[in-house]
Amino acid sequence: MKQKILLAVSVAIGLIAAFLTRTYLEHKNAEVENLKARFYAKHGGTIEVLAYARNLPSGTVLQRSDLGLLTVPRSGLRGQAITQENLNDVIGRRLLFGHRERDILFWADLEGGNPALGGLAGNVKKLMRAVSINCTGSASVSGMVRPNDHVDVIGTFTFPGDKKDAAGRPVMELVTSTILQNVLVLATGRETAKSSYGAAQSSAGYSTVTLEVTPREAEMLVFAEQIKGRLVLSLRNRNDTSYEKELPQVDFAKIRSEIEELNAKRQLRVNGK
Repeated sequence: MKQKILLAVSVAIGLIAAFLTRTYLEHKNAEVENLKARFYAKHGGTIEVLAYARNLPSGTVLQRSDLGLLTVPRSGLRGQAITQENLNDVIGRRLLFGHRERDILFWADLEGGNPALGGLAGNVKKLMRAVSINCTGSASVSGMVRPNDHVDVIGTFTFPGDKKDAAGRPVMELVTSTILQNVLVLATGRETAKSSYGAAQSSAGYSTVTLEVTPREAEMLVFAEQIKGRLVLSLRNRNDTSYEKELPQVDFAKIRSEIEELNAKRQLRVNGK
């Protein structure tokens, strides 16, 4: 009999504890919702925006299943984040960068940006700069470099070397070096990703290429052109984010000493060894 009473008391206590816990959690949830409502009201209310439904790598062509909706404060996002009414405008568009699940989808994430907007400044990410360099013909892969491509910038310069001539003056040496790797092309001539979106690829030539770089990189590029260096763009696969450390400067001696080794390695790659 006592065991039955103890069991009944235990069950009753458990039920009371469960009820109190549920009441406490509901009260806390109400407090959280109240705080959220006050926060949203203070910042102009909320807005439903498109967000990534899963982790997506750069270069992904967006499908409907890749996207969901997320409720966020309206302040600071209006005109930048993409809402459900623009869903059809983003399906089939390619991502410029990889994103994680629940990240907000911005126009700047998409190849071509917002087709309703013009101008280049909106394409330049914060803390970055747009710099144009003279680049025509073979220097831009026969003019086939396009906006949103990624390139390496290679420069050839004449520098005073370590050797000296009979008069004691430094002998000028021709040196080639990779200056920057994996740089985003913002524009070729006056053509940007926005202006070319939805239109046939332009066949017109261009004499300048505009790159997205940091302020320090911008200084390097400007200096490289001022000392009459020749800049060449090396085109990359858009999904290739690799970076080679300690690329050497190349001069005649470097070519002469390593050409056989480089060709041997190339043949191994060609033959899949």
